[in-house]
Amino acid sequence: MSPARIDGPTSGPDVPAGAAGGATSGATAPRDHWRKPSFIANPVARWLVYGGAILYVVWTLGTLPIDWPRVAEGVERAGRIFGGAFPPSFERSGLLIDGFLESLKIAILATFGGVLLSIPIAFMAARNIVPRAVFYLGRAIIIVARSFHPVIVAIIFVKAVGFGPLAGVLTLIVYSIGFVAKMLAERIEEIDFGQVEAMRAAGAPYLSTLIYAVVPQIMPRQVGLTIYQLDSNLRASAVVGIVGAGGIGSTLANAFGRYDYDFALAITMVIVGAILLSEAVSGQIRKRL
Repeated sequence: MSPARIDGPTSGPDVPAGAAGGATSGATAPRDHWRKPSFIANPVARWLVYGGAILYVVWTLGTLPIDWPRVAEGVERAGRIFGGAFPPSFERSGLLIDGFLESLKIAILATFGGVLLSIPIAFMAARNIVPRAVFYLGRAIIIVARSFHPVIVAIIFVKAVGFGPLAGVLTLIVYSIGFVAKMLAERIEEIDFGQVEAMRAAGAPYLSTLIYAVVPQIMPRQVGLTIYQLDSNLRASAVVGIVGAGGIGSTLANAFGRYDYDFALAITMVIVGAILLSEAVSGQIRKRL
């Protein structure tokens, strides 16, 4: 048997560059720079959209009933307001502290009640664990809760139950449901369904399946949403108080009504400081979750 034929070397100093592995050229072809594709590929359509948007803005400004002379007078009035606000007055600090503590109580009660109601509504609004009829009912509740601005809801509750913190608590409960229930329902729809199927295969009842297969997966999101909503309700309590729903917002509205701009500035500074502190604390808590 003749020995196997051995071909010449396929690489080495005697082989020309590019001969090994195929006839590829040693020179690298220039590459085109990547460009982000335009939102509208057709340039004519793109410029028509831009031009239409500009024309619409101009037409809107021209047709809105804006009293420009009054706007010019408003600039002068704003100067007088800011001039009367400095330096801020903390002489009535007791009234300020009472209003802030009332806002804090409103935010805590509303967060507790809103989150408590949001959990069952979120389960109702999760497509993957409830029948379709229950899903539509849960989504309808969330849509209604999210449809109105908190100030509008506060006006309704002020008319229904009168001025004071109760209207603020009820308003922020609705506000909390609209946000927490929606976000929690989306998290339930993203769970690992294998755990649910394993519980069902073992013969576990429906409620036990929810408690042991779904709740542990959504608990971190639930804690984070609760902390965020408490922070958000503290900010919103100052807004709804302006229409009579209690809290430091009512104190601020009364200060403006009495033309106590220096006291109003002091209240505003306290609100900003409290929100900054709340944001820092909630941020640190969320990092540790």
